[in-house]
Amino acid sequence: MLIKYLPRTKINIEKYNACIDNSINSRIYAYSWYLDLVADDWDVLILDDYTAVMPLPKRKKYGLNYIYLPAWAQQLGIFSEIEIDENLIFHFISKIPKKFVLVDYFFNSFNEFNHKKLEKRDNFILRLNTDYELLRKNFSKNRKRRINQARKANLRIAETEDLQNLIHLFKINKGAELGDSKFDFKILDKLIDNLRDQKSAKILEIKNEKNDLIGGVVFLYDNNRITYLFSAINAEGRNKQAMSYLIDHVIEQNSNSNLIFDFEGSLIPEIASFYKSFGAVLETYYHFKQKRLKLI
Repeated sequence: MLIKYLPRTKINIEKYNACIDNSINSRIYAYSWYLDLVADDWDVLILDDYTAVMPLPKRKKYGLNYIYLPAWAQQLGIFSEIEIDENLIFHFISKIPKKFVLVDYFFNSFNEFNHKKLEKRDNFILRLNTDYELLRKNFSKNRKRRINQARKANLRIAETEDLQNLIHLFKINKGAELGDSKFDFKILDKLIDNLRDQKSAKILEIKNEKNDLIGGVVFLYDNNRITYLFSAINAEGRNKQAMSYLIDHVIEQNSNSNLIFDFEGSLIPEIASFYKSFGAVLETYYHFKQKRLKLI
């Protein structure tokens, strides 16, 4: 087993992206073109001839190199066509160059291992490989009621290319409460502008009967998942259950497909409960944070 470390400039991009594409745990965040947009810079660990890869987003501050968590990239880690066991994970970790004094990193849900520096995170997913009516049966009674309420409110869903309206809606409704610093909107704008051209991103707005914007969501699309990346809603949208209406619409439009609806999870109990109410199931991923002034 040979694991080598390569800088971004030395990667065989075709082989790298093929590994992500064919892996059993593919995520849109790990493709080279996605990391090029969200990360300051990144390197990679490669098993043999791209049998498995582990992208490493990196930064340098005060002369110190460290691995960090890029905005808008929930799960990275090791991607492979073969089973990923704990021994392989530790082998990859041991090959992270010692020049990185801090490793702050999200491993994906297939990278299950035990370590004292590991924190479990909750994500929620819904498989869309059945009829809409069967999917809807697994919605909670309250969610069904909320969706029916929204259907009576004459709401309109439309695709748009204008992200700024949605960002503005977020800032005036949630920005002060959550802190704008948690959301790098410049990166999001660049990301969506690039991904829209290749049909990998879609912005859906929800408007009321007066054509006022009351909510919206940015979705990412790949061969495996629809990822709920970013959303915004105002008080009217919440009262009229606009988000329930929009998510139900996307689920219905993509039912009977091989896609997974990825809610991206939340540490906020109320939001997590909202996701689960659509019949979504728990998917655990892992936050690994280690100061590397000494060996593991």
